Amino acid sequence: MSVEYYRKRLIDLRSDMAKEREAKKRDNAHYADLVKRATSPSSKASYRKQKIDRAASHDRRIESLKREIERTNETLKRERERAKKK
Repeated sequence: MSVEYYRKRLIDLRSDMAKEREAKKRDNAHYADLVKRATSPSSKASYRKQKIDRAASHDRRIESLKREIERTNETLKRERERAKKK
């Protein structure tokens, strides 16, 4: 693959990470609102659990994207070195 491909891939990955962080903020606000409006203790507890689970899911996705960015950076470095040798 070319150096340009990896550069574009990095841009896309960083964009995905920003979108995921925004989605996490939106979900946290949504679940906080649900907890605030809940009438029964069991539904409040359920919403709190859902909020924690959803935040953890976003965190896992963000970490995955970070690892992918690191791998892409390493591959980009190797690709640049290979291009210099040609």
